[in-house]
Amino acid sequence: PGFFSMQTSEMLQQICMRNLVRKYCRGLPAERKVQLQQKVVTSAVFSGKKEGYLESLSQPFLDTRLKENELNPKVLQLIRGENIKYVTPVIKYDRNGFKARERLLVLTQSSAYVVEMAKIKQKIEYSTLKGISTSNLSDGIVVIHVPEDKQQKGDVILQCEHVFETVTKLCILANKQSVVKVVKGSLRFRVGSGKEGTMVFSVGPEPQVFKDKTGQLTVV
Repeated sequence: PGFFSMQTSEMLQQICMRNLVRKYCRGLPAERKVQLQQKVVTSAVFSGKKEGYLESLSQPFLDTRLKENELNPKVLQLIRGENIKYVTPVIKYDRNGFKARERLLVLTQSSAYVVEMAKIKQKIEYSTLKGISTSNLSDGIVVIHVPEDKQQKGDVILQCEHVFETVTKLCILANKQSVVKVVKGSLRFRVGSGKEGTMVFSVGPEPQVFKDKTGQLTVV
């Protein structure tokens, strides 16, 4: 009898806790629910894997870093028919010479766009997205891996100020949380035409991104 009463007690406690959690969630404002849902994804992807994750917990994600009306009208015309969900300034690194260029990352309900002023430089449909890579260090580098076909120039190398927010938004919109990888030491990316490049991550006194003597992109 004592065993069964303990089992019953534990079951009642679990039911009570579930009811309390359900009641708490129902009482949350919609905005707060969205924040919690996004932070759960961030935790699943980055917890215990990337430096800066714990510090990011207290920072709420914004809906977007730039509003739709702040985009160039020509870009809006090119993306017409797609619901814009998130826009953020990024630094894009060329796949060959690794020159840094100011760009915007625009995420719609179906695609990611790399935008230069009034031009769309690259479009990645979520259905074709192969992977998303970041390092385990505190840098904001994100590599979006794309398929090897004529429509794509190669993988996209970006530096994002709000890396946890940006990656979380991207993998939720693309519904591809499972393809996010947090790597140590180095990663390979596709340059195009069947070629690959290497990115190396290291720790140093000052943050910097540069092409080293061996031709690799080095992120400190």
